[in-house]
Amino acid sequence: MKSIIAAGILLASAPAAIAGPYVNVETNAGWAGTKYNGQLTDIHLGFERDLGENSDWYIQGGPALFGQPGEALERRWSAKTGMNVSLTEKVGVYGEVSVLTADKE
Repeated sequence: MKSIIAAGILLASAPAAIAGPYVNVETNAGWAGTKYNGQLTDIHLGFERDLGENSDWYIQGGPALFGQPGEALERRWSAKTGMNVSLTEKVGVYGEVSVLTADKE
C-alpha cells in the first residue's frame, strides 16, 4: 500500500488546453492471502492538460485516509502525476508517479 508506482513519463511542449478541475476519489485495499491488511483512500483535486493529438498529462493531490485493521484512520497527503499516450487506435501507454506522506516513526 505504501508502494510508489513509477513509470517513464515523457513531457512534451505543445500547444495545450487545460481541462478541469476534477475530483478523483480512489480506494486501494490490501490483502495477503485472506488476511486484510488495510486501505488507502485518496480524495484528490486534479487538472488535466492535452499535449497534442495523441497524449494528455494530469496532476492531482489532496488528503489520503490510511487505515489498518483495529486502528483509527490516519490523515496523510498524497499526489499523482501521469501521462497517457496513444500509439495506435487500439494501443496506448500509461505511466504514473505517486507520492504519499508517512508517519514520523
